Amino acid sequence: TSAPFAAELKADVLKRWPGGLVEIYGMTEGGVVCMLQAHHHPHKLHTVGQPVTGHELIVLDEDDNRLPAGSKGVLTGRSPTMMSGYKNQPEKTREMEWRDADGNVWLKTGDIGIVDEDGFVSIVGRAKDMIISGGFNIYPKDLEELLEQQPEVAEAAVVGMPSEAWGETPVGFVRLRDESASPEAVLERVNKQLGKTQRISVLYPINEMPRSHIGKLLKTDLRVLAAAKVNGR
Repeated sequence: TSAPFAAELKADVLKRWPGGLVEIYGMTEGGVVCMLQAHHHPHKLHTVGQPVTGHELIVLDEDDNRLPAGSKGVLTGRSPTMMSGYKNQPEKTREMEWRDADGNVWLKTGDIGIVDEDGFVSIVGRAKDMIISGGFNIYPKDLEELLEQQPEVAEAAVVGMPSEAWGETPVGFVRLRDESASPEAVLERVNKQLGKTQRISVLYPINEMPRSHIGKLLKTDLRVLAAAKVNGR
């Protein structure tokens, strides 16, 4: 719950367990729910499925313009089940809402994603987690997936930190499978596979990733930890 479900893990579950596997994507505020019946769509395990009956999903750009299928942008949904607003937080409510030409209210999920030609939805990352470095958009999920492909790495997380040269720069944290493994060696290997604008500036080993009581990764805590390391604390 509350975290990405990797395609490789879905495939492993399908291989190991009998029956079916159903993944549900949505948010407490409502707006849209997507469902993936993984056992019926083994070629779509990289997605969270399609909007369920009665739910609509579109993609918006940074200026709230609607984008065509296959474009990357903020996933925005509409359904019969939607919040009326955040209690005593009208500004936060307005930030989340989008209205179409007919005045219908849609809710922005805060996730950046793509809807393919079959209507299946892929999650690229959180809009607030996107890193803008030297004018280029960098999605932490892309870097995290590459880090986790390395044999030494059990878990990885990437956050954006201020940079005088680039505006922001990617900073990584890894939980290593072996304490004797070298994060510097992992960083060098990964950066060789990344484009010049995507490269991770520094990689810190961490014993345990900070998580909420429901297991959600707390990137805010990682940014605080990265800032402390820069300041030598």
